[in-house]
Parts: sequence; C-alpha cells; structure tokens
Amino acid sequence: MTVPSGRRERKKAATRQKIADTAMRLFLEHGYDAVGIREVAAEADVAVTTLFSHFASKEALVFEQDRDFEQRLTQAVTGRARNEPLIPALRHEIQALVRHCTAEGAAPVWRMIDESPALRKYEESMRLRHAETLAAAIAADPELSRTATASRTIARFVIDAYSLAREAADPEAAVEEIFRMIEAAWEAT
Repeated sequence: MTVPSGRRERKKAATRQKIADTAMRLFLEHGYDAVGIREVAAEADVAVTTLFSHFASKEALVFEQDRDFEQRLTQAVTGRARNEPLIPALRHEIQALVRHCTAEGAAPVWRMIDESPALRKYEESMRLRHAETLAAAIAADPELSRTATASRTIARFVIDAYSLAREAADPEAAVEEIFRMIEAAWEAT
C-alpha cells in the first residue's frame, strides 16, 4: 500500500485504517449482519459521515484493500520492464496476493464472506471491476498488441486465478497450474 506523504494524508489514512480494523473486529466478534454502521462509527470514535467519506458501503469495510489490490494488478502490467513478458509479471503479483489472503488468521474473514450473500455479491462486482481495469491496462500497452476481447478474457482469467487459488488446498500450486493455462491462452491469441 502506498504510504501517504503529507501530514493530512497520513491522518486520513490512519483514520481509514482505524475504521476498517474496528469494523473487521466487530464483524468477526458479533457477525457481519449483527453489526451496523453506527456501531462501527461509534466504536471507531468517528462520525457516520466520516465513515462514509472513507467507505462507500458497509461491504466496502470488509474489502478495505480493494483499491490496493486493483492498483497492484495494474502496476504489474504498466510497471513491467520493457520487453518483460506479461503473464509471468501477473503470475508473480497474483502469487503474492494469494499468499497474503491465505496467511494465518485470514480464514475467519473468508468464512464470513462466504456466509454472507451481501458480501459475496459485493466481491463478485469488485472482481468484475478489477477485471475491467486490468483489461484496460493490458489493451493500452502497445507492446502487447492484443484485441480488447483477448485483453478482457485474459484479465478475467487472472482475476479468477486469484479466487480459485485462494480456495485451493495448495494455493501456490494452484496459481502455477492455472497460470500454465493462462500462458497457453495468451500465446494462442
């Protein structure tokens, strides 16, 4: 995550993190559906309007690293060295993201998400948005010279690789297996 440079930006980032941490703690202690926005705001010692200035919805509190995830994927495309192949760069980033989301202590969060229809729906819409953003970055790279359809297809495969690997018994092996298929699809376009 990018570290804000100015004092005001650091304070905003600290407030945002405090709200997200408080919400997650309350959701895990009492259940997602049992905790309201007002309770999160009160426990974080912020106004409800402050909470909503940082998070658009209750679901967004659970996925507080959404922007960072999307930026990291885009950066894997745009930050590659000249002539560096795309698929290995994306594999490396997805592998790092999967390691993070399968780290010790993450299971209760994913259980909560899996048990909540609202969170599953939010996650799906987030995944579609991430795929579209990633596809735009791929399509915009003149070195890659792929059609919009090919770019969107590969982007969706990459986003799905993250979800599938996260749920696998051996997440790292799953990333490798899935990316062999993605590499083959990329080469075929």
